[in-house]
Amino acid sequence: MARRFSDYDESDVRVRPGKGSRPRTKDRPRHADAVAGMVVTKDRGRWGVVLDGAGTVVQCMRARELKRTSVEVGDRVGVVGDTSGAKDTLARIVKREERTSVLRRTADDTDPYERIIVANAELLLIVVAVADPPPRTGFVERALIAAFVGGVTPVVCLTKSDLADPAVFRAELEDLDVDVFEVGIDDPTAELEELVRGRLSALIGHSGVGKSTLVNRVVPEARRETGEVSGVGKGRHTSTQSVALELPGGGWIIDTPGIRSFGLAHVSPEEIIQVFPDLEEETERCPRGCTHLGPPADPECAWDALDPSTVRWRRAQAVRRLLAALGSNNEWELKQLDEER
Repeated sequence: MARRFSDYDESDVRVRPGKGSRPRTKDRPRHADAVAGMVVTKDRGRWGVVLDGAGTVVQCMRARELKRTSVEVGDRVGVVGDTSGAKDTLARIVKREERTSVLRRTADDTDPYERIIVANAELLLIVVAVADPPPRTGFVERALIAAFVGGVTPVVCLTKSDLADPAVFRAELEDLDVDVFEVGIDDPTAELEELVRGRLSALIGHSGVGKSTLVNRVVPEARRETGEVSGVGKGRHTSTQSVALELPGGGWIIDTPGIRSFGLAHVSPEEIIQVFPDLEEETERCPRGCTHLGPPADPECAWDALDPSTVRWRRAQAVRRLLAALGSNNEWELKQLDEER
């Protein structure tokens, strides 16, 4: 007669030996013994971590207990296991320190999924060509917003200044208190090198604007691949993965892949205005629901009462451009770049 399921007891259960039945060592490293370091590379589930003091780069995997905790270039982490950095060794990242800043973007303004570009950066170097390809003001404005909101200080680097006068584009940024450097092939980079020394900085920019060329000038040992521009605006992607490069005088620069769009679905207008306390104070006199874009959308915006001869008034106009950039979908930029390629 066939036995029913209820007729079985624990002695009838057969356990098939497998990976899960292997005894675990009692000498597994404790998290308190984790070696501190910074993530310098990330590629397909593997992270390169440079260990504090030793300077050794260790290849790591993410520990199971971290689950889906994001680990990005620039993150401070704790590592256990084989930290020798020898060939074919693999350590584990067991913890991630609290971040001091996060630079994020989305694919477009409707995408709810945030992509972290870098973590813990102090400076964001926004690389823009003044010609060939022409400057993308919308991209720069969006990058500025992401930096302001993410707690990163933006710095604009103008390349290819030998092809066009950068004065006009430079003037548009003056009232936002953003440092601007001309770093064309004939321009010195000493001031920029002094600014980034001892700091963690990130570079972003469209392909073909000379970002890798700038990196090679600031970090000669980097030998980043550069690509010629074969037509107006037709830059070739030369960086495919983010990587942190150590500066000769101390500090790090994170070179990122060429970014085609900069969605800001995660940013609100209030977060932008909070970056400028003098303007935030003025908004208290605005009517309810004011978007601060000015006439005709907001004919009673308090910013319009500011004295046009003051820096505060000019800054208000510059911030309005940022708010307008935030409110405009950037699909046009994606389409334009697709057509150029």
